[in-house]
Amino acid sequence: MSSTPVTIAPFDGLSVCLFCGSSDTAHPDYTVAARAFGAATAAQGWRLVYGGGGVGLMGASARGAHEAGGRVVGIMPGFLRSRERLYDEVETIVVTSMHERKTLMYDQSDAFVVAPGGVGTLEEVIELLSWKRLDLHAKPVIFLNINGFWETLFALMQHTVDEGMTPPSFLQAWVVCDTVEAAIAAIREAEHTPALQHDRR
Repeated sequence: MSSTPVTIAPFDGLSVCLFCGSSDTAHPDYTVAARAFGAATAAQGWRLVYGGGGVGLMGASARGAHEAGGRVVGIMPGFLRSRERLYDEVETIVVTSMHERKTLMYDQSDAFVVAPGGVGTLEEVIELLSWKRLDLHAKPVIFLNINGFWETLFALMQHTVDEGMTPPSFLQAWVVCDTVEAAIAAIREAEHTPALQHDRR
C-alpha cells in the first residue's frame, strides 16, 4: 500500500497500466504504438494508468488516451517532475519514491501492458513477474512486442527454465502481442481466463 495518503478520482471500469519508456530518441514505431494504445484504451472505455511523464512513449500514450476522451491517471515521484516533464493535462498523483509509484500503479490497475522501454521498464516488469511467480497476484501481463523488441528478454526467461531456475509453467505467466489490436484483444480475453498457479517448487 502507498505510504502517503493520496486521493484519486473513482473509476468503475477496467484500469490498464502501461509500463513503457520515457526516451524521446526511441524508434518512431514505438511512439506511434504507444499513442495508438492510449487511444485504444479510451475507445474501450478503460482508464489508462501510467508513469505520469509527458515525454517519450509515456507522453505519447497519455496524449493518445486523453485526446480520444479517455480517463488517464499518471503517477510520478516528485524528484522526476523536471526530468520526465509532468503531463498535467490529466489527473496526476505525485508521490515520494519509485517504490511508492510502482505500488500505487499496481493497486490502481487490473491489467498490465509492457511496451518497449529501458532499464526502468525492465525493473518494473521483472518485479511484476516476480510477484506473479510467487502467486502474489493473478493480474494479466501483456508484452506489446513491437518489432520484436522483447525477444531477448523472452530468450533469457527461457534460459532460466532450461537451467532449472524457473518452472516451465511460468512461461505462461504473460502474453506476447505484436500489435496494439492484439494487446487490446488479449486484455479482453484475460478477463475470462482462470489464473494459473506458478509457485510450484
